[in-house]
Amino acid sequence: MRVIAGKARSIKLNTPEGFDTRPTTDRIKETLFNMINNDIYDCVFLDLFSGSGGIGIEALSRGAAKAYFVESNRKACNIINDNLTRTHLKENANILTMTALGAIKSLSGNERFDIVFMDPPYGKELEKQILTEPSFIDILADEALVIIESDLNTFFDENEHPGLRLSKEKIYKTNKHTFFEKI
Repeated sequence: MRVIAGKARSIKLNTPEGFDTRPTTDRIKETLFNMINNDIYDCVFLDLFSGSGGIGIEALSRGAAKAYFVESNRKACNIINDNLTRTHLKENANILTMTALGAIKSLSGNERFDIVFMDPPYGKELEKQILTEPSFIDILADEALVIIESDLNTFFDENEHPGLRLSKEKIYKTNKHTFFEKI
């Protein structure tokens, strides 16, 4: 896994071993960032269920003003920290070692995000818990973009998520990205 573009282009990233992380492949990461490229520069980015931090690091490399990395596994947080050091992007990064729901509650009233990316463990519906958490909408900037990486069987009913509009889905062979916009 590597950084695709920007200041840290081509730098290889370490990934956690021995537990269930699914780093987003370079091909899918490149497709995703091509889709949101116009929204990245100077944004405040939230990477929930960060794993190795590859998505948030890509955002920083491409010009995001700040990125927050939320991961509950301490070993993974150490790898995110190492990856931020090796890419020289640590200055604009915050690592939160806590659950995604805990981070949302903690960040509510303190920070507003232009882009939220989440890649939770598949099949546990954690993404739906986050989307329906009352304080989630409070951390979103006006016209924020929320991107969820999930398995192909995950269905989103846009009527279940007040304040958000399902705008598109990008389907790959084994997973998909679902895009919501704050309304």
